Amino acid sequence: GSRRPSVLEFRNVASARSSRWFVRDMKTQMWEEHNLDRVMALVGEMHEELGENVSAEPIYVRIESAGCVDMQIVDLPGFRDFAMDASKQHLAKQIEDLDMTFMRDKRNVILCVEQAADAATMASLQKCRSLDPRFERTILIRNKLDKYYNDLTPENVSKWVDGFGDLPDNLVRFSFTLPYWREGTVPPKPFRELSEEMNTEDIRQMNARGLGQKYMQTIGFKNFAAFMEKKIERMFVDSIGPVLSSLKDLRAQAEKVARNLSIEFSDTDPHRILSTTRDCGVSFAMALTHVMEGVLDLRPVVNLEDELKEFHQYHAQRGSSHFSTLPCDDFPTLNDYIEYLRSDIQLATFDVELNGGAQFRRLMCEVEIFLRFSEISVETKKRDVIQARGVSMSTLTWRDVVVKLLSNEAHMPLQRRVQYVGERIKWFFVKQKEAVLEFMDNLEGTPASNMYSPLYPKHAKLIKQNEMIKHLLFQTYDKACQRQLQQFVELFDNMLTSTFSNPWVFLKGSPTAGCSEDDLSDAVLPSFDDTKERIPKEIQSRSGTETVLSKWLSDIPMDSSQIDEAVDKVQMLVLKTYSFIRSQVCDQVELFAESFFKLPMMRRLEQDMAQIELTDDDTLNYQARRDRLADDIRQAQDNLVEVDGCINRLQSFKIKCEARGVSSMGA
Repeated sequence: GSRRPSVLEFRNVASARSSRWFVRDMKTQMWEEHNLDRVMALVGEMHEELGENVSAEPIYVRIESAGCVDMQIVDLPGFRDFAMDASKQHLAKQIEDLDMTFMRDKRNVILCVEQAADAATMASLQKCRSLDPRFERTILIRNKLDKYYNDLTPENVSKWVDGFGDLPDNLVRFSFTLPYWREGTVPPKPFRELSEEMNTEDIRQMNARGLGQKYMQTIGFKNFAAFMEKKIERMFVDSIGPVLSSLKDLRAQAEKVARNLSIEFSDTDPHRILSTTRDCGVSFAMALTHVMEGVLDLRPVVNLEDELKEFHQYHAQRGSSHFSTLPCDDFPTLNDYIEYLRSDIQLATFDVELNGGAQFRRLMCEVEIFLRFSEISVETKKRDVIQARGVSMSTLTWRDVVVKLLSNEAHMPLQRRVQYVGERIKWFFVKQKEAVLEFMDNLEGTPASNMYSPLYPKHAKLIKQNEMIKHLLFQTYDKACQRQLQQFVELFDNMLTSTFSNPWVFLKGSPTAGCSEDDLSDAVLPSFDDTKERIPKEIQSRSGTETVLSKWLSDIPMDSSQIDEAVDKVQMLVLKTYSFIRSQVCDQVELFAESFFKLPMMRRLEQDMAQIELTDDDTLNYQARRDRLADDIRQAQDNLVEVDGCINRLQSFKIKCEARGVSSMGA
């Protein structure tokens, strides 16, 4: 029996003198022509090889004939109402599931084939009713009509056609006899002749029994074929509107592709390619400024947890060890640090997915918290204090000892954390490339496009379509990020070196010293009188700090017999001085990031892009790309011609059908 769907493709070939049968090979997917006997044998083998199993992989058979209607029928395995054992029941369930998959699709017309027996016992029709209660897409075919000739009389023939009241009036039904011959023998005549003979005999027998003309239209294969031809034509006409709409969308898309390819082909002219690449780069650099200013609904975005995990994973794969990846030893793993930021610090934007300037602002909060965990990793020992206080040509004071200890024990931990800050900022800018490109590309056709350069969408398409331009731009961008990282670290290191060489100057009172948190006087621009009043106070505050520091230093005993007390006081002074330095650095980390990284990066990026140079390999790759573009343009134009041809044919067909009155209303 049947174990898989059989897709029968009927193709009308008016010039064909005889029928031609084809079967598609399931391995090569190629159509192979066979005679009818071989086709039947192949189809039987494909079903039998499944044994007690069912497969959704169909068999494809095609017939080309002058007597065919252009249509496709899927022959499904018949329902099994009775199954004696468990294996047969399982097979029946598999067949039902397979059939229902096709029957549930509302685009399919169901041809329900039943024997021309009592309509009340039609089990398959009942299954069709469960899916199509109003029989809007179900057609009943009552086969083997010749077996019931002798049961029909002039008195009951009309009632029999109506199913003796068991068939609903709105159900389209046909009754006929299909050609048959003894299994294992060849047909006595060509199939088409046999079909015509059976059709003639069905009509003759029903006419002899006085069946009315109303019902005669449902008798015979020819009436069924004529109905299906019109039915398919009506269905096709009904679907022309959506198909035409899809084809027009496809044409617009094809025109856009061809236009973009032509623009890229023109812009990649050997005499213009360098200027085109630079122009794309300059637009990319300008767009970065807009992204940093904040753009709504821009992708990709990321929350802080994913950002940190991706950053750490990247450097773990590279084996980076030149900076501290965690704030301090109190955080054994990254997850502990993430949980601290989420639960203890409760960053407001921790779980918010951001990009651009908003993400940079969140980054500044995170690196400031990271820096504030910086601490002297080793304990200042008595031996270190004594060793630092050697002898020199001049007097060596405790001030000099504190400077030595700070430089030796505190400079490196803070420097490694500053390196972390630089790497985080570099990572942020590197990850903005895709967001900048999406910003440029998504502007086309939006109201916001009038606010920005009209070249953004054009250059974005060139960057996306041309891998060489994209590679050169991203390479230049990454080099700019690396350069700014080096400058940031170098400038910050210089600042730290000068700080630790003379921390007393660094610790002088800041301009905001002495202001309380509730004092909002600095929130407005000061007047000239306010400035004159402030300056003496700042000078006095600085001299006061000097006095405090001098007092701390003078409290350290100089006598060697009091070395233990001196060590304790030096340790206290080292820790306190380092905490002051750390606080000052953390308070100003955003200023340093802006001055040493962000502003130079954004100001110099356009210049970097405008100075892109092509190597000989780049020139050769561009030429290869240009050659491929020429082929792509020809293919796009051919596709456009083909789509236009389909649209023209469908529109002509629609006009003809409308002139003949064939429409969904006629269905």
